[in-house]
Amino acid sequence: MRSIFDMDSGFFRVLSRVADLMILNIVFIVCCIPIVTIGPALTAMHYVTLKMVDNKEGYIVRGFFKSFRQNLRQAMIIWVILLLLGCLLATDLVILRDSTGMILQVMRVFIFATFVVYFMELIYVFPTLAKFDNSVRATMKNALFMAILDFPRTILMLAIIIAAAFVTLYNGYTFWYGLLVWILLGFSTIAYVNSHFFTKIFKKYISEDEKTDDEEELGELPEPEEEVSDSETEKVETEEKAEEETKEIPELPEDSEK
Repeated sequence: MRSIFDMDSGFFRVLSRVADLMILNIVFIVCCIPIVTIGPALTAMHYVTLKMVDNKEGYIVRGFFKSFRQNLRQAMIIWVILLLLGCLLATDLVILRDSTGMILQVMRVFIFATFVVYFMELIYVFPTLAKFDNSVRATMKNALFMAILDFPRTILMLAIIIAAAFVTLYNGYTFWYGLLVWILLGFSTIAYVNSHFFTKIFKKYISEDEKTDDEEELGELPEPEEEVSDSETEKVETEEKAEEETKEIPELPEDSEK
């Protein structure tokens, strides 16, 4: 019983993690209020959750705003591009919702498929920006590239988000309780769960030198040199002298057969 209430027990570690996610979730929601800052807020949230997965999170709020400031410009540009693109695709689907012609139905299927690719990009691009230093164009291209190459994990992350949204919108009862959960820790929890997948995905694209940066900073202490006694030193010197004398003696030529 005493081990349960130990500060190093699994129970208290889980409580500490939940508290961190709640703090992160509230900070994220506050930073999303201006709408145009949703991109930087998503980037900063994934920066912190990626650190959590690696057990390197440090101070939650400080780490969040560090990433928020560093990626503000790029994340805002990416967010505005994706927001406009999403509005355009949604408008096209609404217009073609009741279409009956063959060509219009094909267009609707094409737009729906584009929407799937769009959500794949949306899931990956901000974690990618949080992890890698690159241009806006390269970040968006690499995010889509990784989403396609790791398609099974991408589908799983999409399924997690869709399932959470479905449960929330199932009926009025689940909506209000779900809304409370989203406000307390919904966004940060999904980001934390998905960060386990992103950590495995990103490791494929990180060089060995970058992987060992932290290990080199915390590197192991060098092993102490073994002390050699005087008697052992004299013994080694005697052996070396004997070897040198042996080398000085010329070898006799072997007899050749007649």
